[in-house]
Amino acid sequence: MSDEAFVTLVTNDSYARGAMVLGLSLRNHNTSKKLVTLIGPQVSESCQSVLERIYDEVRLVDVLDSGDTAHLAMMKRPELGITFTKLHCWTLTHYSKCVFMDADTLVLSNIDELFDREELSAAPDPGWPDCFNSGVFVFRPSMETYGKLLQFCTEHGSFDGLLTRSSSENMIGGDQGILNGYFSNWATADISKHLPFIYNLSSIAIYTYLPAFKQYGHNAKVVHFLGKTKPWSYTFDPKTKQLTGSVHEATAHPAFLLDWWNLYTSAVMPMLQEQYGEQPFQPLSDCVEVNNIFVCLDLFQESVYSPDNYSELLITNVQIPSNNNNSNHQIMCICYQNAAITGLNIYMISLKKKGCAIFKHIAVMLLFQLFSIIYLHFHVF
Repeated sequence: MSDEAFVTLVTNDSYARGAMVLGLSLRNHNTSKKLVTLIGPQVSESCQSVLERIYDEVRLVDVLDSGDTAHLAMMKRPELGITFTKLHCWTLTHYSKCVFMDADTLVLSNIDELFDREELSAAPDPGWPDCFNSGVFVFRPSMETYGKLLQFCTEHGSFDGLLTRSSSENMIGGDQGILNGYFSNWATADISKHLPFIYNLSSIAIYTYLPAFKQYGHNAKVVHFLGKTKPWSYTFDPKTKQLTGSVHEATAHPAFLLDWWNLYTSAVMPMLQEQYGEQPFQPLSDCVEVNNIFVCLDLFQESVYSPDNYSELLITNVQIPSNNNNSNHQIMCICYQNAAITGLNIYMISLKKKGCAIFKHIAVMLLFQLFSIIYLHFHVF
């Protein structure tokens, strides 16, 4: 139906790649529904152009510049910035029903039957099954519900928004805590709103109960790449079909990762290369090249909004030829700049806090700059 849609959210270019693969996987499995993506202001024009080729509707959402109740709510709860962006899916009132899917999901078969479910239908979270996982859920757009969700955010916050990210968590500003808090009767009210796990197969759960995956995994319809290691965290060789990278944990089944990368290299990369034209093009956006040195910098997207998390600066997949020492200063400047930007974001949020907390955040800003250089000095050079 034309008034029903799959919806996703993109806040930076890395997750834009994920959304491109997600959209194509839905198209490849012949969905009859519209495809919609909400994008933040940090998404580049090149990625936005590719998304517009895949999705029926690409809508820019800038909570900080909206001037509406979401902006006012964010001033009270800056740590939930990405959550307020995600909640904008309830404003898509020109659709009667939608299915939200995180950009780090991959569709393995047609799932249009999800639109037979009612709000709020979702699969149990593998970490706490009495909560639902907010990576895939059915909802009905409504300005009334949107307003109530914003009010709930400002009054109650999120029980998961201030936790430190671990390998088993995939929080984007605490939206899962907000939604479980608002739809608090999900666990007990209506079993028909409990989606089977095959509609949100969490990649990190595969190895926690491997016999069950061997028995039922072939029925999976959606795989969700939970955890901090995303498909784009790997390096893929399309000739050998092999994945490599600085990966310290087995967070996803290799077959699902290969499915993601095969679709990315065969369909997404050609469109991106067409957009970049003669310009230097990196397969994934958070990598920079300096004299044949590849440095991948990944600033978690919730860091801008989470002063209590302080953010994390990861430097991964660093490959340096032994005879190349004259680029040290350039790489150091790149990492210093990213650390400074992160520190500045934290500092700007700290201005909204009262008391001596401001000094704590200023100190964090300076430490990020210092530690990034120390890391490079001792671990890279």
